[in-house]
Amino acid sequence: MRVVIQRVREASVRIQDRISGEIRQGMLILLGIEDADNQEDIEWLCGKISRLRIFDDKNGVMNLSVSDVHGGLLLVSQFTLHASTKKGNRPSYIRAAPPEVAIPLYEAFIQQLTTESGINIQTGEFGAMMQISLVNDGPVTILIDSKSKE
Repeated sequence: MRVVIQRVREASVRIQDRISGEIRQGMLILLGIEDADNQEDIEWLCGKISRLRIFDDKNGVMNLSVSDVHGGLLLVSQFTLHASTKKGNRPSYIRAAPPEVAIPLYEAFIQQLTTESGINIQTGEFGAMMQISLVNDGPVTILIDSKSKE
């Protein structure tokens, strides 16, 4: 599993003409799921995300978690995080998990992150064409891969 985490002042995801999820201060999390992912990846990644200290304390030091600042979490599935650009100019998504594998893992991820963080997770819709709006705060953007544990 791969995630791109962006510390945001606000973020929302729109599907057609409706807002599917939105938050104020918090994290926008783009989640890519591959065939080899499992519950262990979910548990490790959700623990890491919920404890990640990327919010400023009173001294301006990134020392607080999303829970510490009473922030929100907006999760959006994004299979393109597993794009391979090794050959040619058109990305290959062969490593991205097919929907029958990815959807149960995506749903389990939402449940685990809710449990770990204590925050009601806002989401996009798996497989939908979405438009994401955000105000990146910092900017702070972090990549985490559960296979390399970094």
